Amino acid sequence: MGSILNSGISGLNAAQANLLTTSHNIANADTPGYTRQQVIQSTNIPQSTGAGFIGRGVNVTTVQRIHNQFLTTQLLQVQTQSSQLNNHYNQISQVDNLLADPVSGLSPALQDFFSGVNDVAANPSSVPSRQAMISNSQALVSRFHSLDQRLSEMYQAANTEINSSVSEINSLAKQISELNHNIQMAEGAAGGHPANDLLDQRDNLINQLSKLVNTEVVKQSDGSSNVFIGTGQALVVGNQSMSLKAMVSPENPQKMTIGLVSGNKTVLLPEEQIHGGSLGGILDFRNDSLNEAQNALGRIAINLAQAFNEQHNLGLDLNGNLGTDFFSVPQPQVFSHTANNPASNITADISDVSALTTNDYRFSFDGTNYTLTRLSDSQSVSTAAAPTAGSPLIMDGLRISSATINANERFLIQPTINGAKNIAVNISDTAKIAAAAPVRTEAALSNTSNATISQGSINPLPLDPNLQQPVTITFHSPYDGQFDVTGTGSALPANNQVYTEGADISFNGWTIQINGQPAAGDVFTIDPNHNGSADNRNALLLAGLQTQNSMAGGTASFQEAYGQMVSLIGNKTRELEVTSKAQNNLVTQTERSLQAVSGVNLDEEAANLLRFQHAFQASSKVIEISSSLFESILRIG
Repeated sequence: MGSILNSGISGLNAAQANLLTTSHNIANADTPGYTRQQVIQSTNIPQSTGAGFIGRGVNVTTVQRIHNQFLTTQLLQVQTQSSQLNNHYNQISQVDNLLADPVSGLSPALQDFFSGVNDVAANPSSVPSRQAMISNSQALVSRFHSLDQRLSEMYQAANTEINSSVSEINSLAKQISELNHNIQMAEGAAGGHPANDLLDQRDNLINQLSKLVNTEVVKQSDGSSNVFIGTGQALVVGNQSMSLKAMVSPENPQKMTIGLVSGNKTVLLPEEQIHGGSLGGILDFRNDSLNEAQNALGRIAINLAQAFNEQHNLGLDLNGNLGTDFFSVPQPQVFSHTANNPASNITADISDVSALTTNDYRFSFDGTNYTLTRLSDSQSVSTAAAPTAGSPLIMDGLRISSATINANERFLIQPTINGAKNIAVNISDTAKIAAAAPVRTEAALSNTSNATISQGSINPLPLDPNLQQPVTITFHSPYDGQFDVTGTGSALPANNQVYTEGADISFNGWTIQINGQPAAGDVFTIDPNHNGSADNRNALLLAGLQTQNSMAGGTASFQEAYGQMVSLIGNKTRELEVTSKAQNNLVTQTERSLQAVSGVNLDEEAANLLRFQHAFQASSKVIEISSSLFESILRIG
């Protein structure tokens, strides 16, 4: 009778355990991170008799999770990539919308500015036209400022998000380490049986962590999980968690970076080692897409300002003075590393605006060589002697002309980052617009030939101090194919010059051509352009800068460079949109595969509930029959 009773009781207990587990599954069907649980049963050791082995009921071995480690690990991998791509796409789409806007972008402001210059070229003496040109230039500068300010706000927002992400990562790491401890204690007290609900909680926290940064998990024999982030930096080891810290970069005080707290020290983590998750996405956006966009916008501003100034300086204003700088040209931004001696400094400027890139640079001294390095590809130029004004260190139009620096010190140089921020209009007086050329040419009325002299052009800067000195060209009489040049100048007088039709004749910083066949005694003069209010020659050259390929090594105009910048950002945005959607689909597929294995199916659990209810009732019936048989035996006695 005892064997029947014991078998019935064991069956009752097993059915009860299954009912409890099934009820637990149903109750947590919508709990985030919950994994379906299952009772593991085994038969008790049978009793040996002369007629063979007779069973002695069932034993509940344990309750375990229906868990697939391969799918769980795969989900962490695809999810961290998805979070990185999504965050990068969400951020860069703001830049794309800002720069490509047909109203608030740079293109309409550039077009309006050069329209104003063309209007002055058409009406050089018109004060309203001149005022419109100044107003349009101020509007262009304001557009540069507003675009740069918006990009700077995005940069600060990225810094804020990095700080927030680091705090969230630290919180999750602490919770995971505490769960490691709790799991060890719980499983130790339960004789090694898995603490399923605590394991689910830990897996859910690790899942959340993977959305923030790339996460790798290493299971330990004691039930704990060690968690590593990025390219292998330990974050949780057993029941100990490490702390990250958002800190100001020692190279760039405007940039937040990440360090690892180790005792009383904080060790800076290289940003290229931190990838994956939303943190990796925001770092990629800030360091690559946003930085390049701001540098590219600044490069356009610097090129425009420098090219316009150079041409404006070659002109003459309404007051009869040579042109001055129309714009202020922004200079490179230089940051000294926090470990440098405060007395250390360098002088950096721009030697060739057309050679500028959208890269940042590092100038360093290792005790032997002074090195200027382009950070995007680590290409560099070096010199054993300290750079000087006479022997500067030059790379991509960036010039280092002096350096007071100790061994192992370095400086970060951003040649174009402040271009759009610091460009400004220097001229507010309409009379100071240099629309005229500073010299005029004329053929003498007494000339007997049909030879003509060109209007002349001004040679590139620097200006010759004798530019506006009167100069006379006189052909020999009798005519012998030669001429004399007289006047004030460093190369004058110049006698017996051989005449070649259409060839350049250049003195005092100007260049002219004479065409046709001169006659004996013909005279041509180059004089200062007094009372040239109706002269538009320099204004035409200023207007021509709109289509001149003065950027990217002479391969693009201002509009084309901006178009390339917008296209680059747009293509990157589209690429991220496509890849992020594909990665999201992969995450969805992996989650479905995991749910198919580990998720709670309410229909299945309802069927199990009825099955285990019947098992419970059947076991109860066994116990009832055992009791009835025992009473029958007692009655016989």
